[in-house]
Amino acid sequence: MTTELFEDGVRDESFSALFSRALQGLPCSVVGVGDGPQPLPVASWVRDADDTDSAMLAHCVGPTLDIGCGPGRLSAHLVELGHVVLGIDVVHEAVRQTRERGVSAIVRDVFEELPGEGRWSSALLADGNVGIGGNPVALLRRVGQLLDPLGRVVVELSAPGVGLRSMWAALECGETRSRPFRWSLVGADAIADVATAAGFAVVATHDRSGRWFAVLEVQP
Repeated sequence: MTTELFEDGVRDESFSALFSRALQGLPCSVVGVGDGPQPLPVASWVRDADDTDSAMLAHCVGPTLDIGCGPGRLSAHLVELGHVVLGIDVVHEAVRQTRERGVSAIVRDVFEELPGEGRWSSALLADGNVGIGGNPVALLRRVGQLLDPLGRVVVELSAPGVGLRSMWAALECGETRSRPFRWSLVGADAIADVATAAGFAVVATHDRSGRWFAVLEVQP
């Protein structure tokens, strides 16, 4: 793995390398998304699913694709609920930890060819993963190709008032910074427009203890 130096002396490594370290317990932050560095909430990702997770996952139906599964807490809970689940993530360490929970998972980008294209009943975009790639409309259009004609997307959102924002972001762990990547935030106030542009309709929006999510279905 090669590294480079920014002008401020901070080393440059890949997103996957730094995210792997975060999942292994190294304190890391994301920069570029808010006003300053924001600590990655890794503790909330590596724990077991809680009640608010359960409330969101209750809206998944049938075989479910967990996009950006991370260390697998949500995939594992879906399995407990009786779903057929496949987790996908671009980070090997995330997939390894998901498999350790007894869940099927593969290292794959959502925009690459995936198993079961056109046959998934549900797709899950939790923990801000609607931001993957920095273009939520393009992401949801791709997800629509993965779903069966009656499929749905369960998508976690930012709070109302955030709107739709796209930016360059990076991870920082100590003196190491990842190469910049595109990311987006989608607020509950913006999801209807984003969904419509991607060929979906919002059938429900929910707020559970300050966590917002919506259920989208393919427009007839």
